[in-house]
Amino acid sequence: MPPKVKTSREDIISAALGLIRESGVHALNARAIAARLGCSTQPIFSNFESMEQLEQDTITAAYNLYTDFIVRESESQKYPRYKAYGMAYIRFASEERELFKLLFMRDRTGEDITPSPDFDQSVAMIMDANGISAEQAQLIHLELWIWVHGIGVMFATSFLSFDWETVSGMLSDVYHGILLRHLEEGTK
Repeated sequence: MPPKVKTSREDIISAALGLIRESGVHALNARAIAARLGCSTQPIFSNFESMEQLEQDTITAAYNLYTDFIVRESESQKYPRYKAYGMAYIRFASEERELFKLLFMRDRTGEDITPSPDFDQSVAMIMDANGISAEQAQLIHLELWIWVHGIGVMFATSFLSFDWETVSGMLSDVYHGILLRHLEEGTK
């Protein structure tokens, strides 16, 4: 008798990510994952206490993929590091539409909304580049992130699509406009 094939947590999370990429987060359920893996639902519930735990681990895996976009965009040195973060966010929305929706377009009611490491890094970059306070840098980043998120949503929902040179130019314009306003207010 051939040995039973073990289905690992990583296999299950990978299948969940694939399912979301193809059909959206609403397609995520134990039967669909099991069908994708060619197994019963038993390995899913042997590896995870509940579907909620699997969903949380899948969100963590999707966030790690998003972080990879930030790293790649930063390491390309095509843009200054802070701008690379914004471009990575928009590129993730464009290339990983359903994972973007999972991470950044879901109801967050009741979730801990503690700033992420990339938020804190972004604020530090703005402070260092402009010699401003943490409070000013946080507000600048928040205002810019709202704009970047809006463009990301437009890409993720196929509302519009620009070439990357246009996105880059617009991102620079918005950044400099927000920064200038804050710097001018700080001198009054």
